[in-house]
Amino acid sequence: MPAASDDLGAVRQQLLGAWQLQRWAIGFSDGRAESLPFGADATGLIAYTADGWMNASIARATRPRLSAPSMRQASAAEQCAAFESYFNYAGRFTLRLIGGAPHVVHTVQFSLNPNMVGTEQVRRIRFDGADGLTLSADETVVGGVRAHRLEWRRAAA
Repeated sequence: MPAASDDLGAVRQQLLGAWQLQRWAIGFSDGRAESLPFGADATGLIAYTADGWMNASIARATRPRLSAPSMRQASAAEQCAAFESYFNYAGRFTLRLIGGAPHVVHTVQFSLNPNMVGTEQVRRIRFDGADGLTLSADETVVGGVRAHRLEWRRAAA
């Protein structure tokens, strides 16, 4: 039987590369209907490099263009709408076995949301064949638990 570090080595090899978002859904423990934060047609890319870096970007599919050529020249309302329709963070990643299951830990060093810098974002990993990846995490909130589930497909070369 391979050691846990060997298991994580195989997981790491399978995780490396770029993945395109297929679906981001949030389920609720209180029975509310599932939420799709950026809509059913959200787009995104997550990349893991061999030297231990990651970058995740997710956006609404239909983001209006700004009325000005530069974000700094756009109105405050346009800037706010752009911020609310896009999600990004980047940093180092490591793998851990938690409860016997592989998890990826994103140590956030850069983020559109400054409150995320310095945090660890921990995601359960599940592979669906060679081309499918599901990253999931539960978040305790007032009234229960939110279950984030992000489904990715390996990006074409």
